[in-house]
Amino acid sequence: MENKKVAFCTLGCKVNQYETNGMIQEFKKCGYEIVEFDEFADIYVVNTCTVTNMADRKSRQMIRKVKEINPNAILVAVGCYAQVAKEDLEKIPEIDLILGTNEKKNIVSHVEKILNEEKQTSIADVMHCEDYADFGDVTFTEKTRAVIKVQDGCDRFCSYCIIPFARGHIRSRRPESVISEITKIAEKGIKEVVITGIHLASYGRDFAKREKHSREYRLIDLLEDINRIDGIQRIRLRFVGANINYRRIC
Repeated sequence: MENKKVAFCTLGCKVNQYETNGMIQEFKKCGYEIVEFDEFADIYVVNTCTVTNMADRKSRQMIRKVKEINPNAILVAVGCYAQVAKEDLEKIPEIDLILGTNEKKNIVSHVEKILNEEKQTSIADVMHCEDYADFGDVTFTEKTRAVIKVQDGCDRFCSYCIIPFARGHIRSRRPESVISEITKIAEKGIKEVVITGIHLASYGRDFAKREKHSREYRLIDLLEDINRIDGIQRIRLRFVGANINYRRIC
């Protein structure tokens, strides 16, 4: 039987871009073929954004576009807009599967259930998620630089911002997982990495809450460890609305 085709549309930030790469890698491991979003596919995944009203509207537009390409396709809405507005998305009959921000790493198993079942929604309460949802080593990238997600969530709860409700409290990725991923990426010949997160400056603050450490491990410590990886020549930090570039320190 011919492999099923999967297409992705990614809206929003670099974190979403990284998570799309992770989902693509999971589908590829299971034998699915990845195609462009405007091509005919069996499964369409819209990785949504919700930082503004315009982002919400764009997410809905891309969701509705899918059935124009293939009316019989499985349509998956995943991500931040799905997390905070599942009731709105459940009213859109074209959607077969709604997944929150923490369900992305298990997307393949959810989709394969859809092949034999009716539409479903899987949204975890991110406000009670304490562990970072780790894809493992995500080495898939179509660019000459690789995006690396190291942190999720935000504890600021600014009055104008919905992100904490879409992403939950801060959760940092274990440094050994980050180093393992970047080491494998460097072995593929990629020389530049983009380190990103929802509130990147808070990296490591949650470690002390969950486990005992002999010393504090923060973002600067992670950058120093990344800088020691052979082959990495530039480290770029991607904050919300800003880029910072660092040449390799010899």
